[in-house]
Amino acid sequence: MAAEQGLALYNTVARQTAAVLIRSYSTSFGLASRLLAARTRGQIETIYALVRLADEIVDGVAAEALVAHAEVGVLLDELEADTERALRTGYSVNLVVHAFAVTARETGIGPDLTRPFFASMRADLEQTAHTEASFNEYVYGSAEVIGLMCLECFLHGVPLPDDQAKALREGAQRLGAAFQKVNFLRDLAQDFETLGRSYFPGVTVEAFTETDKHRILDGIDADLLVSGAAVAQLPANCRAAVALAQDLFSELARRLRTTPAEQLRTTRVRVPNPVKARIAARAVLTRSVAGHRDRSENHSRGAAGNERQP
Repeated sequence: MAAEQGLALYNTVARQTAAVLIRSYSTSFGLASRLLAARTRGQIETIYALVRLADEIVDGVAAEALVAHAEVGVLLDELEADTERALRTGYSVNLVVHAFAVTARETGIGPDLTRPFFASMRADLEQTAHTEASFNEYVYGSAEVIGLMCLECFLHGVPLPDDQAKALREGAQRLGAAFQKVNFLRDLAQDFETLGRSYFPGVTVEAFTETDKHRILDGIDADLLVSGAAVAQLPANCRAAVALAQDLFSELARRLRTTPAEQLRTTRVRVPNPVKARIAARAVLTRSVAGHRDRSENHSRGAAGNERQP
């Protein structure tokens, strides 16, 4: 087989760069993504790599590099402009942006999803507290659209009835929202002390109460209930990975529920690695059983079809 060259080689190097970036930042992502087919896993990695690149601009890395605050906003604007240009042309000199654009052009991800994302990232530079309306808008752009981007990869080339596609879109949005709210709650103190942000409307770190905590977690549980019902409707080749991600965040939500509000003001709750491993093992087993069932059903349908042949 001839070695890759030209654009094909550039595409490969871009995807590898995205994979290194996201796996270096997120162990939970790596755990769930291993359950995806290789092609889909590579596509999802490019989405999360671009998200991480933007996150690092607004979450302090640029400031640590002594970039002036006004210039940080310029960097974010330039990243968005580069992303949109790559969506049009299929090329960027930024390898992470290029990898994302290849995925987006393959699966149909467009500016209707990237623009809300960058708007939410821009809000992090301009807004330290939220109203109910601005919070919902922020969560949509920073998390729900990411779920919708991933869904485009999962469903690429898979024809679905309109009602099923609608349920999956709602599930993707609600799962993204749950992830984001769990992260906000877990990082409550850090976001305020390090970045000066308070995401939940009407909630301050100094006066954070058990009532506040349970109200937030009730909303998270409602999101997870909807997303959990949608997981079963996903294609088999991505179902276990999404279920694992849902289970990991559900476990984190349960641990936040049992952690006193006062402790959340100072402590970052996490799921221990042995617990993550048990949840992952359960997901692998579920995938194995589901795969066997799907193969059996396909075999049965094939046999029935043969019986009907003249």
